Amino acid sequence: MKKLLILAIISSLTFYCVPGKRTSFKEESGQEYAVNVDTLTLVDLTRNRKIPVAFYAPPVVPQAEKQKVIIFSHGYGQNKGGDYLAYSYLTENLAASGYFVASIQHELPTDSLMPRTGIPQVVRRPFWERGVDNILFVIIQLKKLKPGLDFTDLALIGHSNGGDMVALFPQKYPNVVKKIITLDNRRMALPITKTNPEVYSIRSSDQAADEGVLPTAEEQKQFAITIVKLPNTIHDHMDDHANAEQRKEINNYILDFLKK
Repeated sequence: MKKLLILAIISSLTFYCVPGKRTSFKEESGQEYAVNVDTLTLVDLTRNRKIPVAFYAPPVVPQAEKQKVIIFSHGYGQNKGGDYLAYSYLTENLAASGYFVASIQHELPTDSLMPRTGIPQVVRRPFWERGVDNILFVIIQLKKLKPGLDFTDLALIGHSNGGDMVALFPQKYPNVVKKIITLDNRRMALPITKTNPEVYSIRSSDQAADEGVLPTAEEQKQFAITIVKLPNTIHDHMDDHANAEQRKEINNYILDFLKK
């Protein structure tokens, strides 16, 4: 019985798929960095769920410094898979800037598709709840796998449906993350709070959020919530479809907020 328990604990941690892969990343300035990328699949035994994750990290970190952690959640990909790798311009830039990034694959080929009819805040809520639990599980496992990281200023970033998960996370699990950044989440209301977490949202030029998702101008001022509109970037160009100018703009906004 004891041996079976030990095996179960081990199986809940990691299965490495691409260990120690290094990719070349070039900043807009022309400076080139080598970014380390590891992909693996975690297994949450309590939910019997596999969770593919990609880790992005700079190859060299000064010994006296600890890397701050960012958890990234992709937009809805209709269960085709690979979505957690589709924002490399952002995840690699964050790693090149000194952050440790964990990008989560939320949908699996065996999952049911998200409903297209009905009230989104009702019919899609279970999918967001599952994503929120994925995020929490990755944070817990990351603390075991990488205890040397700095979790005191933990940030969440998510695009579209992943942004809805990010907006829900601090409302379900308060006092875990310090900052959240949503890229065009449209359905789940942003938390109305000045701190714990600090809230930042980058909006596309073509798709509007549902009523009540974004705080009013008065609430933004009162709670120091920042909403940024991108006049030249559509919703579907916030992943790796973004051109060089769009990538630079999004990366700059995100880094400015993270470094505040």
